[in-house]
Amino acid sequence: MKNFAEYISNLKKRKFNVAIIGLGYVGLPLAKRFLDENFKVYGIDVDSSKIDDLLKGRQYIKNISIDSIKSKINKNFIVSTKFENIKDADAIIITVPTPLDSKKDPDLSFIKSALLSIKPFLKKGQLLSLESTTYPGTTRELIFPILNEINLKVGNDFFVTFSPEREDPGNKNFHTKNTPKLVGGVTKKCGDVGELLYQQIIDEVVRVSSADVAEFAKILENVYRCVNISLINELKVLADKMNLDMHEIVDAAGTKPFGFQKFYPGPGLGGHCIPIDPFYLSYAAKRLNYQTKFVELAGEINDSMPELVINKANVALNYSKKSINGSKILLLGAAYKKNIDDPRESPFFKIYEKLNHLGAKLFYQDSFIPNVKVMSKTIKAISEKKIKYGEYDLVILITDHDDFDYKNILNQSKLIIDCRGRFPFKNKKVYRA
Repeated sequence: MKNFAEYISNLKKRKFNVAIIGLGYVGLPLAKRFLDENFKVYGIDVDSSKIDDLLKGRQYIKNISIDSIKSKINKNFIVSTKFENIKDADAIIITVPTPLDSKKDPDLSFIKSALLSIKPFLKKGQLLSLESTTYPGTTRELIFPILNEINLKVGNDFFVTFSPEREDPGNKNFHTKNTPKLVGGVTKKCGDVGELLYQQIIDEVVRVSSADVAEFAKILENVYRCVNISLINELKVLADKMNLDMHEIVDAAGTKPFGFQKFYPGPGLGGHCIPIDPFYLSYAAKRLNYQTKFVELAGEINDSMPELVINKANVALNYSKKSINGSKILLLGAAYKKNIDDPRESPFFKIYEKLNHLGAKLFYQDSFIPNVKVMSKTIKAISEKKIKYGEYDLVILITDHDDFDYKNILNQSKLIIDCRGRFPFKNKKVYRA
């Protein structure tokens, strides 16, 4: 590698090429940030449809305008499904999915596949930063063996960091640039390089003592939300038995200006982190013969919420002398949260599958997600212009997008299961779930 002083100088002068592996909800906004600061970016994704969309100027993530990056494609932004460009990169950032397997254990296959693909092109003088959410120790366990095989010495001629993504699609106040960025190196020198790289594109970079600390901090952020949401979901069931509105209760408690943060109940958790991270933490704990009982219980409670929705649907229809079997049911919202086009881990899927198994005739509406794959088939959303809510035996609000005409839905619908607190609690046709 070049001498270290020159290496750092080139980084500060933007004479530094960045490769980003994974151009989804994390990787593409990150690529845009580097492009905005005049870095050359190599974008790599094994999903050829994403590369094709970029090359043809088609937008596939709603909150990233294709017009903001179109002029840079094939100039400062080189996109491909192939990994050869890694050899020309000074920094390599991995932003691939980390889902769960069928046993709810961490599925690190995407990270492992990315590492194997870049391995032939790694060289001295590169920084490798992992951003994919994972359990503490992953960065060392997965990356070190590969670097040892090709005789690259971490902290000397090759640098490794963990810097967790903190993307929140649909958030109008916080985005990649103004969201503080954690960085932890596997050595001090690794941390120095990683910190300096992210300082070029992020307003505030928070340095922690190690990659392990950064990995644990990311897990904590989402476990915190998971546990608090599970508490509210459990109390929602109690409030329902008392014929009280949990949304009103949360709002009332939220008037206290200290010591309380508002979390709202829902039909289950969705997204790429909150439903998954507790299981990553419990997996790491089990490797040390420790059980995170509180965290595991929170995961179980949140996983049970779709079943509560089904039970409420059954009760509502029974009062109308109908059953789920044969009923025409409209699901409102397939995204995991409102006003975004991301369906990952959405409770929509579990609810759809359970209702389908019980014989319901199912339809859905979501202007953000015009079609969705469920139960190995692609289904299309019904256009709002064509919908007559009164034609359905039951309407279930799963995701409360702001563009739904709630007044019209309430006036026309026969029965509503409200999972988000958007309809009047005391209305006879509304059931909270």
